[in-house]
Amino acid sequence: QGCTQKYIVKNYFYYYLFKFSAALGEEIFYITFLPFTYWNIDHSVSRRMIIVWSIVMYIGQVSKDILKWPRPLSPPVVKLEMRTNAEYGMPSTHAMAATAISFSFFIATMNLYKYPFELGLVAALVFSTLVCLSRLYTGMHTVLDVIGGALISAVLLVLLYPAWDTIDHLLLTSPFCPLFSIVVPLVLCYNYPKLDYYSPTRGDTTMILGAAAGATVGFWLNNQYAASAYTGRSVQPGLPLITSTMVFVLGRFFVGISVVLLTRWVMKSVVLGMLGYRYQFPIRDLEARRRLEVEVPYKFVTYSCVGFTATVIVPLLHELLGLM
Repeated sequence: QGCTQKYIVKNYFYYYLFKFSAALGEEIFYITFLPFTYWNIDHSVSRRMIIVWSIVMYIGQVSKDILKWPRPLSPPVVKLEMRTNAEYGMPSTHAMAATAISFSFFIATMNLYKYPFELGLVAALVFSTLVCLSRLYTGMHTVLDVIGGALISAVLLVLLYPAWDTIDHLLLTSPFCPLFSIVVPLVLCYNYPKLDYYSPTRGDTTMILGAAAGATVGFWLNNQYAASAYTGRSVQPGLPLITSTMVFVLGRFFVGISVVLLTRWVMKSVVLGMLGYRYQFPIRDLEARRRLEVEVPYKFVTYSCVGFTATVIVPLLHELLGLM
């Protein structure tokens, strides 16, 4: 699993296109695009995307460790990534996430904003297709892994769509929402399928469920105690107004993402330090950090704080700075 192969890049366009496309199914994309929709597009769109994303990713990650289908053999395949090589292959969670995010965004916005239906559909198809193809190009999945992941995600979207409004209403109004949003993900993380060797799937799943839990608590608090902000705004034609709008959009994004990344860094340091003191291990001890009693609370607390910060603290800061 630690073996690497030498390779020569013959087509730099495909190489950079698919390396970039692969990043659209990883943390760097989640931690930027999902908050961006909350700060600059619409609360309801962001809530629905996060609900679908967390459910789809949990099912995909657990399915990998239950099915235990190996990734493509290398050689003959050349693998351009090594971090996820320890994971099993079927289904491709990159394909699942790309399908879930792109099509849930399309479905959630098509009745809120005026744009051609065909344009939205093509954009969702192109986005998900690029991510799926990137998994083949980088040698991380077989065609069956990718098709399986996309199909599972599509089926889950079809099943979840009729319940979107009901789930959204309960998450905003139920007095049990904060308790449910924290306890259920934690139970799922602590009862994650056990493997004979360490795989990053449990840690990645904990990050996703933690971020969704923190964001959901934030949604509930905002609905209970704060006025709705960042509702969809219609921009009328005119270069000055469009330019002004873009300044506010970029300002909200850069302020917000700076606070989110700072929160992640601070919480990682604090929580790891506390756990290191509790279980008597050096913070840089990678093996100790992979233990269940360390990895789950470390990643869940860190990323639940990230989700909460993105939905509660950042909007308050935007209002204070006049970026609303």
